Amino acid sequence: MLPDKDGPGVDGGQSSPGGEDPSVSLFRHYLRLKTVHPEPDYDAALKFLDRIAAELQLPMKKIEVFPGRVVSIMTWEGTNPKLKSVLLNSHTDVVPVFQEHWKYDAFSAFKDAEGNIYARGTQDMKCVTIQSICNEEVGGHKGMETFVNHPEFKNLNIGFALDEGLANPSEAFTVFYGERNPWWITIHCPGSPGHGSRFVENTAAEKLRQIINSFLDFREKEKHRLNTSECFTLGDVTTVNMTMVKGGVAYNVIPAEMDVSFDLRIPPTVNLQEFEGQIQQWCKEAGEDVTYEFAQKHMNQNVTSTEESDPWWSAFSAACKEMNMTLEKEIFPAATDSRFIRAVGIPAIGFSPMNRTPILLHDHNEYLNEQVFLRGISVYEKLIPALAGVVAFPDEA
Repeated sequence: MLPDKDGPGVDGGQSSPGGEDPSVSLFRHYLRLKTVHPEPDYDAALKFLDRIAAELQLPMKKIEVFPGRVVSIMTWEGTNPKLKSVLLNSHTDVVPVFQEHWKYDAFSAFKDAEGNIYARGTQDMKCVTIQSICNEEVGGHKGMETFVNHPEFKNLNIGFALDEGLANPSEAFTVFYGERNPWWITIHCPGSPGHGSRFVENTAAEKLRQIINSFLDFREKEKHRLNTSECFTLGDVTTVNMTMVKGGVAYNVIPAEMDVSFDLRIPPTVNLQEFEGQIQQWCKEAGEDVTYEFAQKHMNQNVTSTEESDPWWSAFSAACKEMNMTLEKEIFPAATDSRFIRAVGIPAIGFSPMNRTPILLHDHNEYLNEQVFLRGISVYEKLIPALAGVVAFPDEA
């Protein structure tokens, strides 16, 4: 499988004794593709995936969901394609970098003497793509070829999705069975305009201050809940962050309107209708004609079962137990594509096999150690056949 093994010192990196594992080389090659916003090189990623699909002799279907935005679907078809499938989901794009804060070029995939590979996308989430597709030609890891040849997998009786997760600095592996709903809201505060030299009553700024205080006071309460109780993780509380403020035309002119925007992330345990009612009350308390609008408002609160009686969770957790993996179940603090999958009734787990790794998604000096990466391939080799062994439901037979 492409590319050829990296030699010593390729792109400033170091090779492991005896040469680098080809699956690591493939990973580093993928990391060097600049699929970074605001102008991701999606064409390079598509060509990269096309070459892999061709080598594996697998069909690649492309769906242009928006001009210039293509979803690629690589398919291993079993003997009964009418049944549900395993969906291994990952994205090719990565967030921007501030290169001046990085130790190495963020797209060089530099590997240091400890085997830490530095690049944007090492954790979020190009690692999962390569871990999922590595086959026996890559470093002796069978990867997807194991899944394809597994007798149970050929039945294709899975209705389950695996999406991205987060690293965990401890020995445990974090598994996400749900996520918080993102609400992006803008509050419009109209008021009386006037000259900057006067005490004008009922100004937009006064209303704005009241709104900001209401939202940020609530933020402090949630922050206190998180910091004073060990039973809470970030996914269990509501985060509130003020992200934009607009208004005004000149220093000496009191504006007729001012706007403030917030990013809210709300856990599935919160009654969303009641929470919106609280926002309405804050607007009412701020003054006359204060209104709000949503740029994003997700309302689905479906979670994936983690009960041992659930066949999918039972298969997932049993495979992890067999590998002596400790799992920590959490609500994902941000948002992934899993929310759309759960919304249509398909169970989904957010999981990236990255333990003993500081959480550096979207952060400077994002890295993943090559040994953690390689173990992740072995984890997938066990997980997917285990899920493929789940007996089909009667209506799927």
